[in-house]
Amino acid sequence: MKTINSRSDCPIGYTLDIFGDRWTMLIIRDLLLYGKDSFSEFLCSDEKIATNILTDRLNMLLRDGFVTKHTAPTNKSRFLYRPTEKAIELIPVLMEITLWAEKYNPAGAPADIVEPLKKNRTKALRDLKKKVEERLKAE
Repeated sequence: MKTINSRSDCPIGYTLDIFGDRWTMLIIRDLLLYGKDSFSEFLCSDEKIATNILTDRLNMLLRDGFVTKHTAPTNKSRFLYRPTEKAIELIPVLMEITLWAEKYNPAGAPADIVEPLKKNRTKALRDLKKKVEERLKAE
């Protein structure tokens, strides 16, 4: 499992110690924005994460309080991951990164995410958080 060794007290350094690899923020993205919650769903992401890396990152996210892990009600051998408040509070960070990428990445960013943010950022962030929280309540 990836162990976090903080290199300094710098807030940016601390953040990079947690999210500075290619995969952790993509898992958080899938969990929050796309409603993925199982190992197999994370594996199906476009980025094609390896199973050993996915296992490692999910364990790290669990250990550090970003997700909880539950047995699926319909299949006791399947586990579901749920975002905690700590993860949900990353929505504004993900959206700022998305807006930055939309501006500088030639491929842009999904219009269904970017346009509401450009129109009314506060409302768009509130709506995204509400959507995640409602999905969690329904499960």
